[in-house]
Amino acid sequence: MLVDDIGDVTITNDGATILKMLEVEHPAAKILVELAELQDQEVGDGTTSVVIIAAELLRRANDLVRNKIHPTSIISGYRLAMRESCKFVEQHLARSIESLGKDTLLNAAKTSMSSKNIGSDPDFFAAMVVDAVLAIKTIDDTGSYKYPIKSVNILKAHGKSAHESRLIKGYGINITRAAQGMPKYVANAKIALLDVNLQKEKMKMGVQILVKDPLELERIRAKELDITRDRIKLLLDAGANVILTTKGIDDMALKYFVEAGAIACRRVPKEDLKRIARCSGGKLISSFADMEGNESFDSACLGAAGFVGEERVGDDDILVVGDTKESKSATLLLRGANDMMLDEMDRALHDSLCIVQRTLESNTVVAGGGAVEAALSIYLEMLATTLGSREQLAIAEFAEALLVIPKVLAVNAAKDATDLVAKLRAYHHTAQTNPAKKHLSGFGLDLVNGVVRNNIEEGVLEPAMSKIKSIQFATEAAITILRIDDLIKLEKEDEEEAA
Repeated sequence: MLVDDIGDVTITNDGATILKMLEVEHPAAKILVELAELQDQEVGDGTTSVVIIAAELLRRANDLVRNKIHPTSIISGYRLAMRESCKFVEQHLARSIESLGKDTLLNAAKTSMSSKNIGSDPDFFAAMVVDAVLAIKTIDDTGSYKYPIKSVNILKAHGKSAHESRLIKGYGINITRAAQGMPKYVANAKIALLDVNLQKEKMKMGVQILVKDPLELERIRAKELDITRDRIKLLLDAGANVILTTKGIDDMALKYFVEAGAIACRRVPKEDLKRIARCSGGKLISSFADMEGNESFDSACLGAAGFVGEERVGDDDILVVGDTKESKSATLLLRGANDMMLDEMDRALHDSLCIVQRTLESNTVVAGGGAVEAALSIYLEMLATTLGSREQLAIAEFAEALLVIPKVLAVNAAKDATDLVAKLRAYHHTAQTNPAKKHLSGFGLDLVNGVVRNNIEEGVLEPAMSKIKSIQFATEAAITILRIDDLIKLEKEDEEEAA
């Protein structure tokens, strides 16, 4: 539970969120905070693991430095261990999705959310996440499939239970129609996306008009209204029947939209408008001015969607833009008891969405539950004994450091970490030394029953990319801090002393 300086409470077990909210002062610790953020951006999950591995690498490097091993030797040892680890994961531990069957995506999503508050009902949420990611499948210029996670919008609404959460096909935004007289549903929608104020036009600051005749004032006021009316006419003449703007719409202007049977919404977040523009093939317009100095609106700037409709959810209304022209979109509507629970569900689902996306794009998975770390530990220990240089010590320490992940997992599950990790290492040693027992490389921890089992068969899976990136990032962060010889801190001079 984190409480900030204005009293806002955040309850989370997401590593990146915790580190982001801590006001870390120490420069070396800031590197670890940035490390978690980088893992969050690149992979989306595994933020806690990457910081734990980096911290353990630093702790062991510190012991080596105290034993008179030069940091340069440690750095080159760590670099070699990192390269060999990534190679070993790709060549020996990674499995393709096709070889494991269609449930692979569901299993990867379940593994990601197992430690979160939605982990108590993994089947329901995993199916929702996988459906959402598959709904936004697009093909890029090179012909490969992409899954832009930003096309999945997550909306939160109070009330009901988490089980009432659902997937909406279409892009949902938390806004309502600007007037009750407008239709609730428009088929074959042509969407105008504006960053323009549709309120009564006012004189710009610093403009002075000298009026001799009071009647002229009325004509100025009428013209101000006419400017807005003409702009609305341009939109409606171009064929727009849904108007979304980031700024305001006057009550006077709403009348024209109601008469035309169009939906208009004001104060739409700009981020949402950009995403709708991407999905619908429209353009965000920030001015009506054209090259001739007049005002015009090109119908090519309109986005196209199968429908735009308003739905009632709890106490609020949401607007759904569905069946868009350019690319598909999806909305996860979350229900829950309070804001803190909904925020944590949002973070958990975002991590799962990213994991499913990475699994689909990289097409390879590895066993979870400490299997990869235990296998790498055994492999690197064997590798270290083949080297006759000082790097041998650094690689051996790197191998030991990786075991921190299965140890932490076992401790968190209230199991005997020493016993479980020893069993796990024995399985992986057999898998790497006996070709007939190669299938044991998929064995990891079962933390419910406190035993070692085949996690590939049990469906505890993670994208291979997640493991490779976390080892790379953790090693790079540890090396960055190891390179530092001295910390020089400049204190600010007191103004009084300076005076």
